[in-house]
Amino acid sequence: MSNLHPTIERVTARVIEKSRDSRKAYLDLIEREINNRPDRNQVSCSNLAHAFAGALEDQEALKNHRGPNIGVVTAYNDMLSAHQPYGRYPERLKIYAREVGATAQVAGGTPAMCDGVTQGETGMELSLFSRDAIAMATGVALSHAMYDGMLLLGICDKIVPGLLIGALRFGHMPAVFVPSGPMPSGISNSQKQKTRQLYAEGKATRAELLESELGSYHSPGTCTFYGTANSNQMMMEMMGLHIPGAAFIQPGTKLRQALDREAVHRVAAMTQDGNDFRPLGHCVDEKAIINAMVGLLATGGSTNHAIHIPAFARAAGVQVDWTDLSELSSVVPLLARVYPNGTGDVNHFHDAGGMGFVTRELVDAGLAHGDVISVGQKRGMEEYGMEPGLDGDKLVWREVGPSGDETMLKSASNPFQPDGGMKLVTGNLGRACFKSSAVAKERWTVEAPCRVFQTQHDVVAAFKAGELDRDVVVVVRFQGPRANGMPELHSLTPPLAVLQDRGYRVALVTDGRMSGASGKVPAAIHCSPEALGGGPLSLLQDGDMVKLCAETGELSTNADLSGRTPAPDPAPDNGTGRELFAMFRHLADEAEKGGSAMLASAGL
Repeated sequence: MSNLHPTIERVTARVIEKSRDSRKAYLDLIEREINNRPDRNQVSCSNLAHAFAGALEDQEALKNHRGPNIGVVTAYNDMLSAHQPYGRYPERLKIYAREVGATAQVAGGTPAMCDGVTQGETGMELSLFSRDAIAMATGVALSHAMYDGMLLLGICDKIVPGLLIGALRFGHMPAVFVPSGPMPSGISNSQKQKTRQLYAEGKATRAELLESELGSYHSPGTCTFYGTANSNQMMMEMMGLHIPGAAFIQPGTKLRQALDREAVHRVAAMTQDGNDFRPLGHCVDEKAIINAMVGLLATGGSTNHAIHIPAFARAAGVQVDWTDLSELSSVVPLLARVYPNGTGDVNHFHDAGGMGFVTRELVDAGLAHGDVISVGQKRGMEEYGMEPGLDGDKLVWREVGPSGDETMLKSASNPFQPDGGMKLVTGNLGRACFKSSAVAKERWTVEAPCRVFQTQHDVVAAFKAGELDRDVVVVVRFQGPRANGMPELHSLTPPLAVLQDRGYRVALVTDGRMSGASGKVPAAIHCSPEALGGGPLSLLQDGDMVKLCAETGELSTNADLSGRTPAPDPAPDNGTGRELFAMFRHLADEAEKGGSAMLASAGL
């Protein structure tokens, strides 16, 4: 497009160039799969009978190959509030498919764990690798060669990236992601955060804390803060893989049902036998990946996607890294402040203009690619810069207009800040990510003696003992993919925030993860190379001066590390199924490449 910002154009060109060989190999795979698509009329009758036996009223249509057959891959469970609505989806999706002469079958299910349930618990050490398990489960589901298109039902943290990675290996078929929407807003986020900090200080009881949390997480639907789950939904919009505007429409509404119906109708229309073939592997290209990164930056999305984007990009043969993300961040303005970066949640964000406003602003300003191959009725991003609504029972898209709340959503010409707030920090302690959009600028630089820990629980214990009441850089190491699966260290946020509020200069440096809910404490996260195996963090000792500066992009120590012996690698813990993931830990690559055992071992 002619008005594309020079930096966006330059980064896109660089990504295309460094992906040249891997993208060609991927497109060759897609073309081969398109050409080798089995003719089900030639498939063994015994095979077909196994596939059709449970189809009941769709059996005749399947036998006679009357229309496309859509494979539904679902991450339904009813422990996870975001996915609870999916329980009734299969029957509805089958009805919608019949409306356009198609059929739909549940191809398979994937695991769907909730980081909110496992935060601070041992199960969190399975979380990142659940993405690989989800991708493989998606591959198993789609391996039966019975399908002409895909509907992917998933929302939360590792689930959408895992579904996308798996589906991209079947990228010769079209696909649409189908979200179920956020729960209604509960208590204010500021009230929730205040109670958490009071509890961390011993000024609120556990019963008071639980009552506060239940006031926030209270019904089916996605959690309403802007963490990894809702960042996933933003990215699917920016990549054109949702029905336009589908991200933040609440469950159980007529508009939600109309969007679900449209998803089925669209995937049926985009199959190979129709006249509008849009295979997923062609939709997810370098421009779509750049759009995902730009959207993440413009909305202050979850830092977890600094790991997920490189991973699912690799599955499509696209190579991106944190240098690309940081360079994009230098020119992509921050258009949204959604909790934890602001006071309102995703429902307030949607009411203020939401994804339609953000997409329109970015495309019109030349900060995002408007010519990606989307799954909307039009091939590009035009409809994604609008908002969905109902005219009677008909689904329509309308102009968004100006921001409905400038405390939450601003235009590209008058943003909250001129950059996207995701900084790459580097130095003799490695490469790491710093989410500056969540941190007050006067706290972007911290230089202080470090205190080194090997678990987040040890940090909390030291905080309670008063050992951290000073200027300090808290280093939590051996939290990378190969050490223990790279758990989120969400338990650190309340105590470190308390120290900061007491007036101390505090920062966190870790090879572990922090989510989009990481909060206001400056943090260098995802440090790569990780401590396990002798990475720089394994050489630090208590009292070493460490400097973290988002302004200059520095992560360093003035200590002489050259003659030191690395701290010994800890033995992996067992229990909670962690021993079953030993292979994943052993094979995982570095965080900047996505922290994936599956992609590394596949040579992608």
